[in-house]
Amino acid sequence: MAFDGIAVSNIVYELKNKLEGGRIDKIYQPRADEIIFSVRSLKEGNFRVLISANSMNPRIHITEIKKENPITAPMFSMVMRKHIAGGRILDIRQPDFERIIILDVESMNEMGDLGVKHIIVEIMGKYSNIILTDENDKILDSIKHVSHDKSSVREVLPGGQYVFPPSQGKLNPLDADYDKFKDVMQEKASQKLQAAIYKSFTGISPSYASEICYNAGLDASDRPEQLDESGIERLWKSFKHDMDRIKNGDYTPNIVYDKNENVVDFFSLSANQYKGFEIKSFETFSELLEMFYKKRDNLYHVKQRAHDVRRIVVSNIERCVKKRDIQMKAFKDTEDRDKYRLYGELITANIYAVEPGSKELVTANYYEESMPQITIPLDPELSASENAAKYFSRYNKAKRTYAATVIQKEQNDAELEYLESVLSAIDASDDDNDITEIRRELINEGYIRAKKQDKAKNNKKTKPVHFVSSDGFDIYAGKSNIQNDELTLHFADSDDIWLHTKNIPGSHVIIKCGENSVPDRTIEEAATIAAYYSKAKESTKVPVDYTPRKYVKKPNGAKPGMVIYVQNKTILVDPDEGVVNRLNAEK
Repeated sequence: MAFDGIAVSNIVYELKNKLEGGRIDKIYQPRADEIIFSVRSLKEGNFRVLISANSMNPRIHITEIKKENPITAPMFSMVMRKHIAGGRILDIRQPDFERIIILDVESMNEMGDLGVKHIIVEIMGKYSNIILTDENDKILDSIKHVSHDKSSVREVLPGGQYVFPPSQGKLNPLDADYDKFKDVMQEKASQKLQAAIYKSFTGISPSYASEICYNAGLDASDRPEQLDESGIERLWKSFKHDMDRIKNGDYTPNIVYDKNENVVDFFSLSANQYKGFEIKSFETFSELLEMFYKKRDNLYHVKQRAHDVRRIVVSNIERCVKKRDIQMKAFKDTEDRDKYRLYGELITANIYAVEPGSKELVTANYYEESMPQITIPLDPELSASENAAKYFSRYNKAKRTYAATVIQKEQNDAELEYLESVLSAIDASDDDNDITEIRRELINEGYIRAKKQDKAKNNKKTKPVHFVSSDGFDIYAGKSNIQNDELTLHFADSDDIWLHTKNIPGSHVIIKCGENSVPDRTIEEAATIAAYYSKAKESTKVPVDYTPRKYVKKPNGAKPGMVIYVQNKTILVDPDEGVVNRLNAEK
């Protein structure tokens, strides 16, 4: 799923047609690695353009998504506003079919004179960047500063001269003719056809090189040396056909999905090699990118935001596990407590038979029916009564330790169960608001100290995930313990069905049924959702308990999401992402 030169050419074609001649209006920087600006187009109205230099998901496209902006604007957005706000987009271009997009913007300088600035978008994985230069290619600023310490090949710093990234010596596929193509195949005769194409021509990803081979009726793993003249010609015709489509702006953006509705790849041209897969077409490449990156990009940022929260939870889980080990040792140390009481009582019963200075007492154990002989160690320095008192003291101390440890273990086990549920919720989070809510929960429970921004922030209340079963029943799954409490204790009616993985941290799931009986198929689908939103997501045959909501109670003082329940039944299911995606009412 590479944002290759073909994809870049597709988005350049779209942006050029929609934005050329338009004026840049507002400029925002909602995240450290992305810029959004609005354009008042002369052709089709107003647009918002997103440019991301995220190392995992770099891209540029028109967006409909509105994002919250920081209270204080970052420096790069301030520089952008200073130099290009109100500017007119003269051209949008792709140099040499590289993964680089240049927006030429005409704007006024500080003296009131018109000049041309360049917004250079480099879509190159972890080296992706957004760079602003003047008409002489002097760097005004960049969203990522690259010093000599970070790269000995090319610095990207304000005041420096912009130079293109080092060339890989590849050919521009749009300029190729049959003779040049044939020469390349001869040079790469021993390589696979796929590699021969993508390693020789700029902007063609391995996956699309395979598509070119497939459309030529050839196997991508074949080698040029295996092909006769007609084979080379077929490969060239397939290659040229796609290059001509690019030159003519004949793009057909599409996403390929597998049977579980997971994205396999996306293309700007054909996807014929994916026979039997679902292929969804889009009117514009921006719509495709919006769809493709929405969840992917969000998950990346959620993961970044969740890092510190997760670390705190894991640290507390490790603390609880250590406490449990200490408690188990305490149980081991006190398991002989009744023996000490027995020794004390038998010494007391034979107090006059104990000779001063004795090292042991051999007597019958009156507390067993067969009264076997028992040998009791004695301290010869102590009298019989002092030895008895010593054993009674050891018994009482062990008894107190055991009783206290039982209480401590119950509390520790409850805390560990709670923290495991929080960790499961963090791993299931797919939205910034989910992490915000989990953080707020941990602040309320005393695991995180509230900061000023936590108190000042107007946190939005998140909602459970909504599903609709194959039989038409509404199903809801909580994504945090706060949601779980709200869902189970306030939203669900007494006759609704409540589900949860058996002895496994996970979401509360509710089937809204009113007075209707719930079909077995809906129960199974809801259980599949419960298993998917649990710690056992990657397991099979996951046990899920279910019972009417009226049999679910929250003990006094219990932590968020912690409940007890009775009269439940259990079903075994396999977590299935395909089922979860199919039933998701929010898609």
